[in-house]
Amino acid sequence: MPRAGANPRLSDARLSPQGLPSRRHVLAGIAGGALLGLLPRGAVAQDIRYFRIGTGTTSGTYFPIGGLIANAISNPPGSRPCDRGGSCGVPGLIAVAQATLGSVENIELLRSGAVEAGMSQADIAYWAYTGSGIFHGKAPFEGLRSIGMLYAEAIQLVVRADSDLHGVADLKGKAVSLGEEGSGVLVEARAILDAFGVKEGELRPPAYLKPGTAADRLAKKELDAFFMVGGFPVAAVTDVANREPIRLIPLDGDMADRLRIRQRFYMDQIIPADTYPGVPEVHTLGVGAELLVRADRDPALIHGVTKALWHENTRRLLIEGHPKGRSFDATKAVANVSVPLHPGAERYYREVGLIGNAANEPTGGATP
Repeated sequence: MPRAGANPRLSDARLSPQGLPSRRHVLAGIAGGALLGLLPRGAVAQDIRYFRIGTGTTSGTYFPIGGLIANAISNPPGSRPCDRGGSCGVPGLIAVAQATLGSVENIELLRSGAVEAGMSQADIAYWAYTGSGIFHGKAPFEGLRSIGMLYAEAIQLVVRADSDLHGVADLKGKAVSLGEEGSGVLVEARAILDAFGVKEGELRPPAYLKPGTAADRLAKKELDAFFMVGGFPVAAVTDVANREPIRLIPLDGDMADRLRIRQRFYMDQIIPADTYPGVPEVHTLGVGAELLVRADRDPALIHGVTKALWHENTRRLLIEGHPKGRSFDATKAVANVSVPLHPGAERYYREVGLIGNAANEPTGGATP
């Protein structure tokens, strides 16, 4: 049976009028793909809790990773015990991965209570928490909390291999997709353009497309370049690389150094050679991906979710399910979180000896 989140028709969770996932979408979140019909007769409604995770587009990295996480933390009534090869998730929990536009939309879904958790780039989470950056003028989302850093995402600027584009400055006068409104891709693309001295209006024209659509148009020579942010390899970039030889433009040098100083959540990233077919190693910038919740979520539930997230069985699921799964590292989960840890998550990290000062209030962070 497919894992939670493996089928976008299931995990692009449309909600029932009551605000809960419909029966069809509940199926996507059950660990191991077990059917609701296999639940024991005694499993009444109050035994089950639903946990919606806002992820990203189906052609990015958040969606498949979110599906694997949903699978790992789910443990519906009747599941085989963890020590007998069954679910190691939270008893009674059914998690679903919900396809969204990405980080910015996930923040707003969390703010409104439309999801129980959401994945986000660290800089965007910080700006939401402080009411700064792209959230300047909005009330700070002071109830935003982190479960921990999952992995580092790479900012990827994709062009065709035969393109005359070799640096960000070359984008002037070119047709470039910056990502959809509401996506973290658009936020990072604008920050990169600004740092390298390219005005959005100098693109001819700027486009605001989903990754899959942008990749398709690049292959058809309807676009000159597109930005993508994600844990490599990203499905949309792999797809276009299998159809048309591509390159990745480096994001390094003095401009990148200055941007890293301005934006404390940026880090150096190296995308290894042949991550995408025929593409050599490239140096770029990255930003952490975090799993976020609201401060008012039950500490016992979030403790259980955090424990399941870092369970050794979850690591196996992640490694088998996505190349980025190998990058999950509990020892780095609290090293530089952008917002305070949720008390339930903090309790877990203290129990396993991983807590440092990451649970303290953030003390800095520049806006772009």
